[in-house]
Amino acid sequence: MTKFVFVTGGVVSSLGKGIASASLAAILESRGLKVTLIKLDPYLNVDPGTMSPFQHGEVFVTNDGAETDLDLGHYERFIETRMKKANNFTTGQIYKSVLEKERRGDYLGKTVQVIPHVTNEIQDFIKRGADFGTPEAVDVAIVEIGGTVGDIESLPFLEAVRQLSLRLGPNQAAFVHLTYVPWIAAAGELKTKPTQHTVQKLREIGIQPDALLCRADRYIPDDEREKISLFTNVAQWGVISMPDVDTIYKVPRVLHEQGLDGLICDKLRLNTPPANLKRWDDLVFETEHPKGDVAIAMVGKYVELSDSYKSLNEALRHAGMKNHVHVNISYIDSETLSPDNVAQLAKFDAILVPGGFGVRGVEGKICAARFARENKIPYLGICLGMQVATIEFARHVAGLKDANSTEFAPDCPNPVIALITEWKDADGSIKLRNEDSDLGGTMRLGAQSSDVVKGTLAHKIYGNVVTERHRHRFEANVNYLETLRQAGLVISALTQREHLTEIVELPQDVHPWFIGVQFHPEFKSTPWAGHPLFNAFIRAALDQQIATTPEKALA
Repeated sequence: MTKFVFVTGGVVSSLGKGIASASLAAILESRGLKVTLIKLDPYLNVDPGTMSPFQHGEVFVTNDGAETDLDLGHYERFIETRMKKANNFTTGQIYKSVLEKERRGDYLGKTVQVIPHVTNEIQDFIKRGADFGTPEAVDVAIVEIGGTVGDIESLPFLEAVRQLSLRLGPNQAAFVHLTYVPWIAAAGELKTKPTQHTVQKLREIGIQPDALLCRADRYIPDDEREKISLFTNVAQWGVISMPDVDTIYKVPRVLHEQGLDGLICDKLRLNTPPANLKRWDDLVFETEHPKGDVAIAMVGKYVELSDSYKSLNEALRHAGMKNHVHVNISYIDSETLSPDNVAQLAKFDAILVPGGFGVRGVEGKICAARFARENKIPYLGICLGMQVATIEFARHVAGLKDANSTEFAPDCPNPVIALITEWKDADGSIKLRNEDSDLGGTMRLGAQSSDVVKGTLAHKIYGNVVTERHRHRFEANVNYLETLRQAGLVISALTQREHLTEIVELPQDVHPWFIGVQFHPEFKSTPWAGHPLFNAFIRAALDQQIATTPEKALA
């Protein structure tokens, strides 16, 4: 029978519930348990797909095509279980499901209320995420509840998990509360009062935490831990420090050394072997002992918020570890980039242009792609980064001066990037390679496989087939592919079903490393193996560094 750990947060948001939950999952997994994680988001949006990255950070995409919270990316990077659509749900999804049932008459004319109908629906969604009662059921499901205790939005979720813990019975559920212990410089001491108050609020709801994770800029001294224990009714060994660390991959060891996994296993009556965190220790050693460094320019439009590119940042770091180097990422606002100042990119070992939506900053990205192509600097374009590289090549190499995407210029004369529904033949009919395609102009989401052309850079990296996750609407226009090929652009991968362009590149006798991919490889990168595309990109950056700085070769 699946057991549950419910993780809540208090005092302030952005304390790191996602990392804490993922780290606990990693320790439990190291004990031989099958673990999954579920994220409950209290906002009314059905999913984060339409939310601005400035509001929400990146949108993480699962294999089955769900647009989810970025914490699911942390989950996949910390444990072996792959996330799916059922691992993240929102208040919007809950109410949508409840209202659809009401309209169908499923409630048999009853008055539909938050309790019990909404709270029961939340419990059903949680069980579904854990595959509860099925042969695929996990041993432990860690359920992270978004928001902060005391928020109106979170109350139905908290009530639902309180009810679920009662229904499951003794020793089937545990509660972990993440809180904040601020250091007041003027007083020269840590203050425990915010933690006391947030636990008091939680207990008013009917939830008694079994463990408190105390975020602070330092370890919590024993005197303060004893005080917190006394005022929160949590045993002192359950008051655990979560100090600031220089890499998130240290958190599992920090929690394990303070006995969090043992406490949870005792509470849930789980008899397991001791935790084996050697892989995490090796990982931390690699991050702390690089043999060099590389400088990457990331030219994007959401650079003010690093969470907008969370998976991408981690993928680059993973590839750095795989190549035994530290990756220094410089964020360049594409809105500020123009032909007049693009030469600032010359100091970097490689250039990366990530995905995005909308016209803002696009011409700056096109400038970056052109500078990388003409100056033979390694270039990786992801999603929109592939599309702007295609537009740039069409304009300045293939002679299609007015080439653009219909996303940015709907009436452009040469739409080398467009919606599938906009690919018209001379007779006005839509030109599709597969007449059964149902993609239309909608978002292409989730994992899809493509065939890779032999003899290409993509084939060296991926082999014969590439399977990656997607999140985009616009595609490389099939009507222009032959013109681009004749001008020298290599179309090195096409989807197996619709023959849509997945990878473009320049011949290696023309450019040492220039590639654009329509998919998002960062979603599949892990700290253990990195990702083949990013590993190759960082290797190309190192080669560029050695070529331009000969003394590096001697080192």
